[in-house]
Formats: sequence, C-alpha cells, structure tokens
Amino acid sequence: MAWTRTYDEAEPQRVNRWLAQNGVCSRREAESLITDGLVSIDGETVADPGRKISQGQTLILSDKAQTQLASSLTVVIHKPPGIVSAHPEPGQSQASDLLTRKAYRGEGAAPTTHGKSLPPLGRLDMESRGLLILSEDGVLAKSIIGPESELDKEYLVEVRGTITPQKLGMLRHGLQLDRRQLRPAKVNLVEDQTLRFILTEGRNRQIRRMCDLVNLNVVDLHRIRIGPLEIGDLPEGGWRTLTPSERAQFLSSSRG
Repeated sequence: MAWTRTYDEAEPQRVNRWLAQNGVCSRREAESLITDGLVSIDGETVADPGRKISQGQTLILSDKAQTQLASSLTVVIHKPPGIVSAHPEPGQSQASDLLTRKAYRGEGAAPTTHGKSLPPLGRLDMESRGLLILSEDGVLAKSIIGPESELDKEYLVEVRGTITPQKLGMLRHGLQLDRRQLRPAKVNLVEDQTLRFILTEGRNRQIRRMCDLVNLNVVDLHRIRIGPLEIGDLPEGGWRTLTPSERAQFLSSSRG
C-alpha cells in the first residue's frame, strides 16, 4: 500500500526536508526517489528535487519507493544470555555471530550478512536475553534510538528479594541514576517474583541498577517488546529479517 500523507503546516516546505523530518527517509534518499519518479503530489509526479508542498496537498510514495527504502538490511534476534550486543572483548561472542543460516527462522533463504555493518539499535547487556534489533537502516535507527524517540520497551524480570508496594512505587517513580532523575516507568508484579517493566529510556543496565536500589536482585531479564515489535515465537538464538510492514509500524509509532 502506497504511503500517503496530507501536508497540514501553514508554510510550504521542500518535499525532501518534510520527508526527512517525518522519519520517512533522508533528504538524499528523498531526492533519489523524486529523480526516479516515485513521488507524487495530488496525483502529479514530482519532477523537481526542490519542489515544495503546500497546506492541504497530499503526497504519495509509490510501493516501489517503499520497497527501495526498506532494502537496507535489518535483523531481529532473540539474544541468549552470554552474548554481547556489540564490541566484544577477547573471548566474548557478539550478537552478529548468531547470524548463521542454521539459526535463521525467517521465510525463504537467509539473506547475506557478510560484510554488512549491523550495529544494535538499543543494546541488551550480556547477562540479559530477548529481543535485539541490528540494522544498517539509518532512518529506522533514528526512529528507535534517536534523541526524539519515545518508543517504549517491555521486559519480564525475575528477581530475588521481598517485593513490597513501597518498592514498586519507587521503581515506578522516584529513583535516580548517576544523579539524574529517571523517567516514570510502568512496573507491575505479574507472578511470584516476576515483574513487568515498561520503559521509555535505556540507560546503561538501567533495570538491574533500579532493582539494586530497592534491594532486589535480578536473576533473569527478558526483553519481549520494542515499540510495536514483539518477540513472538522466535526461539532463543534464532533470527529473522524485519518485514517492510514492521518497519513502517516503527516509523509510524515514532511519529507518535
């Protein structure tokens, strides 16, 4: 389905700049799409890379344009414990080492990952497990870990120690790390010693450090969701590619 949006700002704006501001693509990518005839305004193909869009006009990116934008490789991994997200020290394994044909759980043949730079879009510490995204897609990276991103992340955390209403209240709101107040978090007891955390920030080892501050010891930390993407039935150690529709959901979610 073609990407469609009506421009509602008072002042006209260059198409490439507007698309970049909305996290759809970079300005350079927008100019390339215009050159290829894949962008239209009110049914008319845009031919000038400097073209502006005015209030009330509707811009459409063709299906081919969306496929072209989504061609950068993005993989979804169910990271097991003992694997670092990136930059391993001697003797350690990193998440990209999991990208073998044997571990591939997507449809069709496994894509080639050799020679590609696939940094993690939000890290997961070595002791933790769960959903991890590696990508060479700069627009997607901005939507997930950019400074303006408000995407939340969900974790199931097993702890040792006494869980009290007071401790839950502190975890939700009231803690500081590195002398900085944390954003409010959603924290609930789901069963026995398992807590559900939903965060909109990702400070270094944040959940483990939060639990330490209220005398709870984390024994298992499992990330099960990033924004609109759930880990689903992807087995631990397995991986697949992100689908175009999932990418579109991320871009839409990051725009609020």
